[in-house]
Amino acid sequence: MTKLKFSPLDFFATNNVLFLTTRINMARQELNPRRQDTLGLSGDNSVPLMSLEELLPGIERDFKIHKGKVRENVDLGEKLLMVATDRISTFDVVHPNGIPNKGPILTQMTLRWLDLHKGVIPNHLVTAKIEEFPEPFNIELLRGRSMLVEKLRMIPIECVVRGYITGSAMAEYKKTGAVCGINLPEGLVESQRLEEPIFTPSTKATEGHDENIDFERMVSIIGQNFPDLDGNALAKELKEKTLELYMNAADYAFSRGIIVADTKLEFGLNEEGKLVLGDEVLTPDSSRFWDAALYQPGRPQDSLDKQYVRNYGISIGWNRQPPAPFLPPEIVSRTSQKYAEVQRRLFG
Repeated sequence: MTKLKFSPLDFFATNNVLFLTTRINMARQELNPRRQDTLGLSGDNSVPLMSLEELLPGIERDFKIHKGKVRENVDLGEKLLMVATDRISTFDVVHPNGIPNKGPILTQMTLRWLDLHKGVIPNHLVTAKIEEFPEPFNIELLRGRSMLVEKLRMIPIECVVRGYITGSAMAEYKKTGAVCGINLPEGLVESQRLEEPIFTPSTKATEGHDENIDFERMVSIIGQNFPDLDGNALAKELKEKTLELYMNAADYAFSRGIIVADTKLEFGLNEEGKLVLGDEVLTPDSSRFWDAALYQPGRPQDSLDKQYVRNYGISIGWNRQPPAPFLPPEIVSRTSQKYAEVQRRLFG
């Protein structure tokens, strides 16, 4: 396997972002982007995959590709090919450098959760076997980080469920005593476990930041996007399924020493109009994972998820607006370790 090599001078100039990035790009060009060498790099020296175009040059000329913050979805007619890159975003802004091997971790965790929850609700997965992908996507480069899925009419709501109070929910609670219109008991402290998990939906913004909303606003948004359906009934079904999925996952994770503090799920409707679970499921990008052995209410937790990168952005005074800051090597390395650890502890 070919590995990227740098001279001592490259590492001496670590703080010179432009210099290091130029060296990385030069090393990348020396590798055939279709060879597994570009993905098979291990440890902190691996190069994050930032775009599908890096693996299949010119692919954007031949296929319609929707680029999200992390995933690139290739339109294949009745199906989509979802490719998880190694990009990372915080506060809805993508950072200029990624986290090595993050895409495969997100995809493999999603696949395991989909399998565990297949008795609760149908999901959009068709196959994750590259041998069953259409050309030119049936290549080793995409193994482990890609899924062929059913195309859905996605519901423009982030279905968030919280078993513990932290993050934006804690900020809202301090101001109003409620979260998304749900009144909570007085005196809750940071990271405290709630008596019952609460459903706290948010908008799915195409630009800017998502916004926490109450149930009534959620019903209205659904009605505007699906005028042919009963918005109230669909909203209730979304709430019920989100809570059920969360509680099942929380029980499973706790048995393995992990607390799922909160998570975000997305759903869509298939051709028959049935509710289907889509997108990523219970990953370190979409959830807060805490070590149960270290849990202590009243303070922020040492998370095994994207919160570590959020905390870095806050610590340097980033205003949460584009452009996102470049992540230094130690932040990249520790984030990669955290993602790998939670995957290992949950699924072995």
